[in-house]
Amino acid sequence: MNSDRILKFFGALAMVCAFVPRQACAQVNPGDTIDKANVSKVNGLVSPGVVAAIENGSELKIVQYEKIPIPTVYNDATEKYSAQVTLGDKTTLQNWVAGRPFPNIDASDPLAAVKVMWNFNRTSYFTDDFAVHLPDADTGAYFKDHEDKATYQVERHFIVDWSRRMRFEGRLRHDPKPKIPDNPDRVFDKQGFFPLIEPFDLKGVGSVSYRYLDPARQDDTWLYTPAIRRVRRLSSAQRSDALFGQDIDMDSFGGYAGQIPWFEWKLLGSKPMLASLHGKNLPPKVCPKDGGVTYCEEWEMRPEMWIVEGRTKLPGYAYSKRVIYVDKETYMIPYSDLYDHNDELWKAVMLNIRTSTQPNPKVDFKYPEEHMFIYGFTVLDLQLRHGTRAAIPGMAFPDEAGWYLDRGFDAPESVGQDWYQVSSLIRAGR
Repeated sequence: MNSDRILKFFGALAMVCAFVPRQACAQVNPGDTIDKANVSKVNGLVSPGVVAAIENGSELKIVQYEKIPIPTVYNDATEKYSAQVTLGDKTTLQNWVAGRPFPNIDASDPLAAVKVMWNFNRTSYFTDDFAVHLPDADTGAYFKDHEDKATYQVERHFIVDWSRRMRFEGRLRHDPKPKIPDNPDRVFDKQGFFPLIEPFDLKGVGSVSYRYLDPARQDDTWLYTPAIRRVRRLSSAQRSDALFGQDIDMDSFGGYAGQIPWFEWKLLGSKPMLASLHGKNLPPKVCPKDGGVTYCEEWEMRPEMWIVEGRTKLPGYAYSKRVIYVDKETYMIPYSDLYDHNDELWKAVMLNIRTSTQPNPKVDFKYPEEHMFIYGFTVLDLQLRHGTRAAIPGMAFPDEAGWYLDRGFDAPESVGQDWYQVSSLIRAGR
């Protein structure tokens, strides 16, 4: 960071601090380690859920801010198409083709919050498709014994073979683009998560989900359980349920995986905050002082993050609201807090992200430009003191790429549209 950028950054921080309580602008510097002994230094610089994780023993290693470049094809699409994008009925995206829908958002705009969320939804994270191979997860209770020693008691270990997602719109890297013309289901994308390899009693379980272009049409999600040979269809509200004893729900993957129009969005503000976007450890490094329920990775002060509140319109949804923190430079979500129906903090979702030309330095392929890869995430149930941590690739697969982004239909790991059918889900689970 050059001297002009440093001055601008700390000038912006000083302006924020002039209008918020002093404790919300505690200062941190590269080289600091934040733990429960000095957690007050990051009050207001991370979410309340992250503060709770630190108080339980998680640690943040503070490093220097690094700018993250946006891929060229995505920037080109933003310049070409963003001027025509509008919002219908205040929430639905109209006339979007590809790229970032709203490159310039005014915080005073009454629709700023929903624009932030659409920018995240159409982010440069990937444009055509992704495949995640052999991620794993642990879930269990975390607590402190009589000597105040933190312990994470793993109850179940999960491994899934593949998680895939194919976009039908906004495609930029491989033909057909910018959309797949053969789209009889009228979907924006199709997703599959199957089959589970572990634990043994859930072997073969998986799901397929469709998100439709019609915002009034709820997602279709099918869950297959081979033990009872049954396919169950989930409602959009059930996407908020924690499945298989884990703490994460389908709508929390990637920071937020729900439909934008099914929430009421409110902008709470924006300011410099900390995030983990340049992680170095593969597999991620577990925190010893909280028993290993979270990952101790590098965090940096980001110049500005949007803070957005989303309240569900869906009856039966598990959470009353989500408070989501969106990095303004990349429109990635490094963490979010979930609240119960008494508006009490319930869960914290924390993502560990690395920025590189390779998903794993050990693999034999790289991208011409840097990409962003989620390589670890943690969900803490702060009320029940129960946590789920996941690694991509899994801890037992250190030589696996984990992530395959925008590799095209000819790549060895790619599949056709028929993979996203319920019949394929059932065959894989047998």
